[in-house]
Amino acid sequence: MYEIKVGIADLNITFAPNRLRTTGLGSCVGITLYDESIHLAGLAHVMLPSSELAKGEVQVAKYADTAIPELLMRMERAGGRRSRMKAKLAGGAQMFQNKGNDLLRIGPRNVEASLIELRRLQIPVVAQDTGGNYGRTIEIEAETGILRVWTVYHGEKVI
Repeated sequence: MYEIKVGIADLNITFAPNRLRTTGLGSCVGITLYDESIHLAGLAHVMLPSSELAKGEVQVAKYADTAIPELLMRMERAGGRRSRMKAKLAGGAQMFQNKGNDLLRIGPRNVEASLIELRRLQIPVVAQDTGGNYGRTIEIEAETGILRVWTVYHGEKVI
């Protein structure tokens, strides 16, 4: 079994018995896709909601509107089927005080954009642990699709 690390603005897929893990989810969102039939898992660590915010070349895994379709495409190339996939999300915290400036609502905007993109792609969201003002580390097991969420002050959750 391997634990594959997914960095910030990165994505990857794996089959059982491996796991995908990402750390440092503050306002970023970790989006997981899972195809239970073939034990295929995918994880994207998204930093921003929309590629319209890009200046210059778009780093595909950085934005919710480009990372999720890319993750789906990679999973379909590996044999996954969209009709069988389920999504889970974690992260999207409000790490900074919001004083009426929508630009500082990065976490909630990341969650909203991810949900919109998943809805557009007709992938059901079966669980999420989002919001708050604290960071998270997540890990998805390709064998079961279980998503573990760790936080410093709130312990571990399994969703």
